[in-house]
Amino acid sequence: MQSARKLGENIERIEALGHRLVAAFREKAMPNPGVEGPGPDLVLTAANAWMKTLAEQPTRLIEQQVNYWGETLQNYSAAQRALTGMQGPADDGQPITDKRFKNPLWQTHPYFSYVRKQYLTNVRAFQDTMDELDLPDQVARRRVDWLTRQIVDMMSPTNFLATNPDALERAVETEGESLVRGLENLVRDVELNGGEMVVSLADREAFTVGENIGTAEGSVVYQTSLFELIQYKPTTDQVHATPMLIFPPWINKFYILDLKPQNSLIRWLVGQGHSLFVVSWKNPDAAYAEIGIDDYIAAYLDAMDKVRELTEQPKLNVVGYCIAGTTLSLTLALLNKLGDERVNSATLLTTLTDFSDHGEFTAYLHDDFVNGIVEEVERHGLMRAQLMSRTMSFLRANDLVWGPAIRSYMLGETPPAFDLLYWNGDSTNLPGRMALQYLRGLCQRNEFAGQGFEVMGRRVHLGDVATPLCAVACETDHIAPWSDCWRGVAAMGSADKTFILSESGHIAGIVNPPTKMKYGHYADGDGFDRGHDHWRESSTFTEGSWWPRWGDWLADRAGAMVPAREISGEISPAPGSYVHERAV
Repeated sequence: MQSARKLGENIERIEALGHRLVAAFREKAMPNPGVEGPGPDLVLTAANAWMKTLAEQPTRLIEQQVNYWGETLQNYSAAQRALTGMQGPADDGQPITDKRFKNPLWQTHPYFSYVRKQYLTNVRAFQDTMDELDLPDQVARRRVDWLTRQIVDMMSPTNFLATNPDALERAVETEGESLVRGLENLVRDVELNGGEMVVSLADREAFTVGENIGTAEGSVVYQTSLFELIQYKPTTDQVHATPMLIFPPWINKFYILDLKPQNSLIRWLVGQGHSLFVVSWKNPDAAYAEIGIDDYIAAYLDAMDKVRELTEQPKLNVVGYCIAGTTLSLTLALLNKLGDERVNSATLLTTLTDFSDHGEFTAYLHDDFVNGIVEEVERHGLMRAQLMSRTMSFLRANDLVWGPAIRSYMLGETPPAFDLLYWNGDSTNLPGRMALQYLRGLCQRNEFAGQGFEVMGRRVHLGDVATPLCAVACETDHIAPWSDCWRGVAAMGSADKTFILSESGHIAGIVNPPTKMKYGHYADGDGFDRGHDHWRESSTFTEGSWWPRWGDWLADRAGAMVPAREISGEISPAPGSYVHERAV
C-alpha cells in the first residue's frame, strides 16, 4: 500500500516536472549551428579521405570490416551462451581501468558484459578507421580526432539508462525516487540556463564568496567600470618596499587564488611580507560589446598607476594568470616600446603567447567555429559565459559533461559541495570585440609571435618583452600546454628569465600550497636555446610546491623591508561587488 502511494506521488511529481521542463525548453534562444559542432567541411574532408583510401587500398578497409564483423559475432555468441546458462560471461583477460565500467556487473552480468564489449569493439573499429585516413594536414587530423573522441564518449552505454547498471540499481533500491530526483535536477539546470541543458558541477547553495570562500581580509580601494582594485590587509609587521599586483583572468573570477585559507595563494603572499593588490574584473554585459584588448591594457596601466600612488613607489612587481598573463605580456612589450620602467619584475602563470600550435583547441580555432562565435557576438554583443564554459568542458567531456550528468540526472545525486567546481561554474562573459581580437589576431594569426600585434597604435612583438620574469607552467595542462608556454617565454627578449614546471594541471598545478606536499616541480633547466625537451631533461625535480622557490625569486626583486602599509580609502570590504555578479 505504501509503495503504491509512493508510486502515485512520484507519477504526479514527474507530470509536474515534465510541464516545467517543456516550459524551460521554450526559453531557449535560437540555435547557432556555428557553435554547436564542426562545419560541413570537416565531414567532407573525412569523407574524401575515406573514399581515397577505398579507391587506393580497398583491401585494408575490407579487412577492417571483416575483423569488426568477426569480433561482433564473437561478442554476440558469447552473450547468447551466457544468457542461456551454457557458460558465464567470457572474460577477455583485460583489467577494467576505465572508471565508467567499475561496476562489477559490467563483467559478471551477461547483458552488461555484452554491451561493454560491443561498445569497445565499436570504438576500436571507429577509431582505427579514423586513424588510418589520409588527411591533408595536421589541422584536419586534430579536428577529426577531436570529433571522433566526442562521438565515442557520447555513445558510451553509461550515458543511457537502459545500459547503465548503476542507475538501474539505484532506481530499484529507491523505488524510482532517484529518477524523480534526477528529473528535478535536470529541470533545475535547464531553468537556470535559459533553456540550455548545462549540468551543474557543484552545489550553488554550498558556498558564498566572502563568507566561506574568498575570505582573505582586504578592501576595495579603487573602482572603475572594468575592474575593482583590492588591497589586502598585511599580516606581518614589515613588508617589502616594492608592492605586488596580480591580474587574474577575466574568463573566471579571481577567488580561485583564495578558495580556502589553507590553499590561498593570496594569503600566502601576504604572509610572505608583500603589499598585495589584486584586480577583480567586471562581469560584462551587452553594454561592454565594444571593449577590446586596448581597453584591458589601459586598465592594466591604470591599476599599476593606482598601486604606485597608494604605496608611493615608482615600481611594482606584477603577476598575470592565463589570458591575463597573455595581456600582461602585451602590456610589458608596450611599456618597453615607450621606455616606461614601472614594472620591476613579472610573473606569468600558465600563459600562452606563441599560438603556433593550437593543440587541443585546434577544433575550436578553425574558421567554422570562430565564424560561429562572430555570429554570437553580433547577436549578443558578448562571447557568453555559457558558451565558454561548454567549450572548456568538452575538452574533458567524460569528467565535466557525461559523468556529472549521469550522477545528477540518472542517479539523482545532489551536485557536490566542492569549492573548485563551484568556482568553475561561476563563469564570466567576454566582451565581443575583445573575444574576436583574441581569437583572430592572437590565436589564429599568431601576430604577437609573428608579424606583431597592434596595441594602442604600436605594433609589439614577443621579443619586445624585456622585463625580468618568472614563468610557471603545468605538466598536464590541457588549456595552456607547458611546451607552448615555454616556447613563448623562450622568444621573449628578457635577459633575466626563469621557467618553472609544476606537476598537475591548469588549476591544481598553480593552487599547490607548500603544506600539502602534493605536486613537485622542475626548475633550473639549461637555458632557452635548445628546445623544451632539452630544458626538461636538464632541469632538476624538487618534491613539493613551487611557491617557496618563487617566493625566493620574488624576495630578491621586492626591495628592502619597510613598516607594513595599512589600508586607507576603503570603498567596500573585500572581495568587493564585481565578484558577485553572475553571468546571464
